[in-house]
Amino acid sequence: MEEKVTQQQINNVLWQAADTFRGKIDSSTYKDYILTMLFIKYLSDSYKESLEEYKERYNGDEQRIQRALSRERFVLNEQSTFDYLYSKRNDSEIGEIINKALERIENENTGKLRGVFRNIDFNSEAILGKARERNAILRSLLEDFNQLTLKPSVVGGEDVIGDAYQYMIERFASDAGKKGGEFYTPSMASELLARLVKPQENDRIYDPTCGSGSLLIRVANQVQNKKVAIYGQERNGATHSLALMNMYLHGIDDAKIEWGDTLANPLHLEDGKLMKFQAIVANPPFSLDKWAMGFAGEGTNDRKFKMEASLDQFKRFDWGVPPSSKGDYAFVQHMLYSLAENGRMATILPHGVLFRGSSEGKIREQIIEMNLLEAVIGLPEGLFFGTPIPACIMLFKKNRQRKDVLFIDASGSDNYEKGTNQNKLREIDIQKIIDVYEKNETIDKYSYVATLDEIRENDHNLNIPRYVDTFEEEDPVDMDLVKENISNINAEIKEVEKQMEKYLKELGL
Repeated sequence: MEEKVTQQQINNVLWQAADTFRGKIDSSTYKDYILTMLFIKYLSDSYKESLEEYKERYNGDEQRIQRALSRERFVLNEQSTFDYLYSKRNDSEIGEIINKALERIENENTGKLRGVFRNIDFNSEAILGKARERNAILRSLLEDFNQLTLKPSVVGGEDVIGDAYQYMIERFASDAGKKGGEFYTPSMASELLARLVKPQENDRIYDPTCGSGSLLIRVANQVQNKKVAIYGQERNGATHSLALMNMYLHGIDDAKIEWGDTLANPLHLEDGKLMKFQAIVANPPFSLDKWAMGFAGEGTNDRKFKMEASLDQFKRFDWGVPPSSKGDYAFVQHMLYSLAENGRMATILPHGVLFRGSSEGKIREQIIEMNLLEAVIGLPEGLFFGTPIPACIMLFKKNRQRKDVLFIDASGSDNYEKGTNQNKLREIDIQKIIDVYEKNETIDKYSYVATLDEIRENDHNLNIPRYVDTFEEEDPVDMDLVKENISNINAEIKEVEKQMEKYLKELGL
């Protein structure tokens, strides 16, 4: 029996593999190669273990072995295995050999892996450099991964590989700074969203800007038997591939993750209309500029293009068209239009959405007047990669019985753990938010339940300080003490002046 491989060992090899690329290409790009290689190694080692098992069971009867293998979760042929690629590590065409293997894996598993690797090119001169450098990088990558054994019997649970994958995505996000924040929501922020939307068995769960899929996986994990249907869409091709691999590595084989621009081209449809979901979560790109470009016809001049509600066949912008430089409410409206009756949605947004005026103000007023807004939660600053700005969570619900909105200000310094590069939400911080949300209560300096009339009086402005007063009273000033301090300081000054005079005399000045 081989010794169990630990999470730490896997993480170390992955981080070592990252060193191969560091300084040569941007980490927001090389993560795609490392994570893809991890996936191939996992498929390979699982296949190899099954093959050994069947050889033993069927005494080497080829036909029965092949029949048994064809019923496995993933099918590989010998030239698609990691071992085959490793044996070719010194080949001058290694990039092309890896690409061909990926293509074969896709073709042999069309039902599951179709299109997973289409956005990842191991032979790209533009990204990996000219042949000699490229070959050196790929050889090194194969050698790093060759140290790892990812056989299911050695790894233990599937979670170990899934967690290693998550670990890398998180490390890359912090490494890549600004670029990183776009494809990753820190785990505790994901956990908070997941608990706020409380998915139930048989729910459809949706993330319209799903990045590498970590947030969707968190939400699915809230349901014990994981009997939920998962849907996502992602605009960036390579990130879309990572999301699919992430799902498989977490044992979710039936997730429907589409590739494309959710606003201009939503791909989850039913009878030509937007599909409806019981639970929606998202961390859309903050204040996305030119969000509506996908609606512009061919050859339209970017500068002259003006988005209008009539251009959207799904009529998502009837409450108002967001400003062209800020896509926040475009995503919110898309999600509200995709929400099933009694559905819940939670999304992370910049604070500007709470108070900005003009068209955003009108959209916000509509949403509030339709009683769709359930809560506004202010988060601590520095939680997200690449942006110091504090964000908030807006929580929406269809068919609400209550006519009020809960405001929570969880941004105070005792509501999170300070980190050097990044602040973190702890379990107690999340629990505090969830408790107050479930009880829907006003707590001094932390939360406030506002009536719709109060919000109307504020012209539908949702800025949290208008509702939750976190101002700390200063202690009254003791004037006698101040007087005493002043006279003490004056006496000290006199003393110093005397000394100065003495020194100047001695120096004959």
